[in-house]
Amino acid sequence: MIVAPSLLSADFANLEKDIKMINESDADWFHLDVMDGSFVPNISFGFPVIKAVKKHATKPLDVHLMIVNPDQYIKEFKESGAAIISVHIEACNHLHRTIQLIKSVGSKAGVAINPHTPIAMLKEIIADIDLVCLMSVNPGFGGQKFIENTYSKIVELRTLIEQRNSKAQIEIDGGVDLQNASKLAAHGADIFVAGEYCFFIG
Repeated sequence: MIVAPSLLSADFANLEKDIKMINESDADWFHLDVMDGSFVPNISFGFPVIKAVKKHATKPLDVHLMIVNPDQYIKEFKESGAAIISVHIEACNHLHRTIQLIKSVGSKAGVAINPHTPIAMLKEIIADIDLVCLMSVNPGFGGQKFIENTYSKIVELRTLIEQRNSKAQIEIDGGVDLQNASKLAAHGADIFVAGEYCFFIG
Protein backbone atom coordinates (compact mmCIF):
# COMPACT_ATOMS: atom_id res chain seq x y z
CA MET A 1 0.00 0.00 0.00
CA ILE A 2 1.26 3.44 -0.98
CA VAL A 3 -0.16 6.43 0.88
CA ALA A 4 -0.06 9.81 -0.87
CA PRO A 5 -1.32 12.76 1.21
CA SER A 6 -2.86 15.48 -0.96
CA LEU A 7 -1.35 18.92 -0.37
CA LEU A 8 -4.63 20.46 -1.48
CA SER A 9 -5.68 20.07 2.16
CA ALA A 10 -2.44 21.41 3.64
CA ASP A 11 -2.02 24.73 5.44
CA PHE A 12 -0.75 27.01 2.67
CA ALA A 13 0.14 29.69 5.20
CA ASN A 14 2.58 27.24 6.75
CA LEU A 15 3.28 24.78 3.97
CA GLU A 16 6.81 23.91 5.07
CA LYS A 17 5.43 22.62 8.38
CA ASP A 18 3.04 20.25 6.63
CA ILE A 19 5.73 19.10 4.20
CA LYS A 20 7.97 18.28 7.15
CA MET A 21 5.10 16.37 8.78
CA ILE A 22 4.72 14.20 5.67
CA ASN A 23 8.49 13.73 5.41
CA GLU A 24 8.55 12.38 8.96
CA SER A 25 5.42 10.24 8.58
CA ASP A 26 4.92 6.75 7.13
CA ALA A 27 3.39 8.27 3.99
CA ASP A 28 5.12 7.41 0.72
CA TRP A 29 4.40 10.20 -1.79
CA PHE A 30 3.22 13.78 -1.97
CA HIS A 31 0.09 14.14 -4.11
CA LEU A 32 -0.26 17.53 -5.81
CA ASP A 33 -3.52 18.45 -7.53
CA VAL A 34 -3.06 21.04 -10.27
CA MET A 35 -6.35 22.66 -11.37
CA ASP A 36 -6.83 25.26 -14.07
CA GLY A 37 -10.41 26.51 -13.54
CA SER A 38 -11.32 25.17 -16.97
CA PHE A 39 -11.19 21.37 -16.88
CA VAL A 40 -12.45 21.55 -13.29
CA PRO A 41 -14.32 24.45 -11.61
CA ASN A 42 -11.46 25.38 -9.30
CA ILE A 43 -7.92 26.78 -9.42
CA SER A 44 -5.23 25.38 -7.12
CA PHE A 45 -1.52 26.03 -7.68
CA GLY A 46 1.18 25.83 -10.31
CA PHE A 47 4.92 25.66 -10.85
CA PRO A 48 6.13 28.00 -8.05
CA VAL A 49 4.36 25.95 -5.37
CA ILE A 50 5.51 22.62 -6.83
CA LYS A 51 9.12 23.88 -6.92
CA ALA A 52 8.82 25.02 -3.31
CA VAL A 53 7.46 21.63 -2.25
CA LYS A 54 10.23 19.83 -4.13
CA LYS A 55 12.83 21.94 -2.32
CA HIS A 56 11.75 20.53 1.05
CA ALA A 57 10.19 17.14 0.18
CA THR A 58 12.14 13.95 0.74
CA LYS A 59 9.55 11.76 -1.00
CA PRO A 60 8.37 11.57 -4.64
CA LEU A 61 5.94 14.16 -6.01
CA ASP A 62 2.85 12.61 -7.60
CA VAL A 63 1.44 15.41 -9.76
CA HIS A 64 -2.20 15.07 -10.86
CA LEU A 65 -3.02 17.42 -13.73
CA MET A 66 -6.67 18.47 -13.87
CA ILE A 67 -6.02 20.81 -16.76
CA VAL A 68 -6.74 21.15 -20.47
CA ASN A 69 -3.89 20.90 -23.00
CA PRO A 70 -1.46 19.25 -20.56
CA ASP A 71 1.12 18.50 -23.26
CA GLN A 72 2.42 22.04 -23.39
CA TYR A 73 3.37 21.93 -19.69
CA ILE A 74 4.75 18.39 -19.24
CA LYS A 75 8.43 19.37 -19.49
CA GLU A 76 8.03 22.20 -16.98
CA PHE A 77 6.20 19.95 -14.50
CA LYS A 78 9.10 17.50 -14.72
CA GLU A 79 11.61 20.31 -14.21
CA SER A 80 9.58 21.49 -11.22
CA GLY A 81 10.03 18.12 -9.54
CA ALA A 82 7.27 15.75 -10.71
CA ALA A 83 8.31 12.10 -10.40
CA ILE A 84 4.86 10.95 -11.52
CA ILE A 85 2.60 12.92 -13.88
CA SER A 86 -1.03 11.89 -14.37
CA VAL A 87 -3.26 13.42 -17.03
CA HIS A 88 -7.00 13.02 -17.45
CA ILE A 89 -8.19 10.83 -20.27
CA GLU A 90 -11.08 13.30 -20.72
CA ALA A 91 -8.62 16.18 -21.32
CA CYS A 92 -6.36 14.54 -23.91
CA ASN A 93 -7.13 14.39 -27.61
CA HIS A 94 -4.08 12.22 -28.32
CA LEU A 95 -3.54 10.30 -25.10
CA HIS A 96 -0.84 7.94 -26.36
CA ARG A 97 1.23 10.90 -27.55
CA THR A 98 0.86 12.55 -24.15
CA ILE A 99 1.98 9.37 -22.36
CA GLN A 100 5.01 9.15 -24.64
CA LEU A 101 5.85 12.77 -23.84
CA ILE A 102 5.67 12.19 -20.09
CA LYS A 103 7.99 9.20 -20.35
CA SER A 104 10.38 11.06 -22.64
CA VAL A 105 11.06 13.67 -19.94
CA GLY A 106 11.78 10.94 -17.38
CA SER A 107 8.61 10.88 -15.27
CA LYS A 108 6.30 7.94 -14.65
CA ALA A 109 3.07 8.26 -16.62
CA GLY A 110 -0.41 8.01 -15.17
CA VAL A 111 -3.92 8.38 -16.54
CA ALA A 112 -6.76 9.70 -14.37
CA ILE A 113 -10.40 8.96 -15.11
CA ASN A 114 -13.52 10.63 -13.76
CA PRO A 115 -16.29 8.69 -11.99
CA HIS A 116 -18.49 8.62 -15.10
CA THR A 117 -15.76 7.41 -17.46
CA PRO A 118 -15.91 3.68 -18.37
CA ILE A 119 -12.88 1.53 -17.56
CA ALA A 120 -13.05 0.21 -21.14
CA MET A 121 -11.69 3.58 -22.32
CA LEU A 122 -8.29 2.50 -20.95
CA LYS A 123 -8.13 -0.70 -22.99
CA GLU A 124 -5.71 0.57 -25.66
CA ILE A 125 -3.40 2.46 -23.28
CA ILE A 126 -3.26 0.34 -20.11
CA ALA A 127 -0.09 -1.55 -21.10
CA ASP A 128 1.79 1.72 -21.68
CA ILE A 129 1.17 3.47 -18.36
CA ASP A 130 2.49 3.20 -14.82
CA LEU A 131 -0.69 3.98 -12.92
CA VAL A 132 -4.39 4.69 -13.23
CA CYS A 133 -5.83 7.35 -10.94
CA LEU A 134 -9.45 6.38 -10.32
CA MET A 135 -11.39 9.42 -9.18
CA SER A 136 -13.70 8.31 -6.38
CA VAL A 137 -15.24 11.80 -6.21
CA ASN A 138 -15.94 14.36 -8.91
CA PRO A 139 -12.68 16.28 -9.42
CA GLY A 140 -12.22 19.88 -8.41
CA PHE A 141 -12.77 20.11 -4.66
CA GLY A 142 -11.65 18.30 -1.52
CA GLY A 143 -13.90 16.96 1.20
CA GLN A 144 -16.43 15.24 -1.06
CA LYS A 145 -18.27 12.02 -0.25
CA PHE A 146 -16.74 8.81 -1.57
CA ILE A 147 -18.61 7.30 -4.56
CA GLU A 148 -19.47 3.67 -3.74
CA ASN A 149 -19.37 2.49 -7.37
CA THR A 150 -15.59 2.89 -7.15
CA TYR A 151 -15.27 -0.63 -5.73
CA SER A 152 -16.69 -2.30 -8.82
CA LYS A 153 -14.54 -0.09 -11.06
CA ILE A 154 -11.41 -1.24 -9.21
CA VAL A 155 -12.32 -4.89 -9.83
CA GLU A 156 -12.97 -4.19 -13.51
CA LEU A 157 -9.71 -2.26 -13.83
CA ARG A 158 -7.68 -4.98 -12.08
CA THR A 159 -9.10 -7.52 -14.54
CA LEU A 160 -8.11 -5.32 -17.49
CA ILE A 161 -4.59 -4.86 -16.10
CA GLU A 162 -4.14 -8.62 -15.77
CA GLN A 163 -5.61 -9.35 -19.21
CA ARG A 164 -3.23 -6.89 -20.86
CA ASN A 165 -0.18 -7.91 -18.78
CA SER A 166 0.10 -4.32 -17.61
CA LYS A 167 2.20 -3.26 -14.63
CA ALA A 168 -0.02 -0.27 -13.90
CA GLN A 169 -0.86 0.45 -10.28
CA ILE A 170 -4.33 1.54 -9.19
CA GLU A 171 -4.55 4.85 -7.34
CA ILE A 172 -7.74 5.97 -5.58
CA ASP A 173 -8.29 9.71 -5.24
CA GLY A 174 -11.14 11.15 -3.19
CA GLY A 175 -12.87 10.38 0.09
CA VAL A 176 -10.26 7.86 1.25
CA ASP A 177 -10.07 7.27 5.01
CA LEU A 178 -9.46 4.49 7.54
CA GLN A 179 -13.03 3.29 7.16
CA ASN A 180 -12.71 2.38 3.47
CA ALA A 181 -8.96 1.96 2.88
CA SER A 182 -8.84 -1.74 3.78
CA LYS A 183 -11.87 -2.48 1.59
CA LEU A 184 -10.29 -0.58 -1.30
CA ALA A 185 -7.11 -2.60 -0.88
CA ALA A 186 -9.09 -5.84 -0.77
CA HIS A 187 -10.69 -4.93 -4.10
CA GLY A 188 -7.27 -4.34 -5.69
CA ALA A 189 -6.20 -0.73 -5.05
CA ASP A 190 -2.47 0.01 -4.58
CA ILE A 191 -2.19 3.75 -3.91
CA PHE A 192 -4.35 5.84 -1.61
CA VAL A 193 -4.68 9.61 -1.91
CA ALA A 194 -6.00 11.25 1.24
CA GLY A 195 -6.41 14.97 1.87
CA GLU A 196 -8.58 16.17 4.70
CA TYR A 197 -8.16 12.91 6.59
CA CYS A 198 -4.36 13.27 6.70
CA PHE A 199 -4.21 16.93 7.63
CA PHE A 200 -7.30 17.46 9.76
CA ILE A 201 -8.02 14.06 11.31
CA GLY A 202 -5.08 11.68 10.88
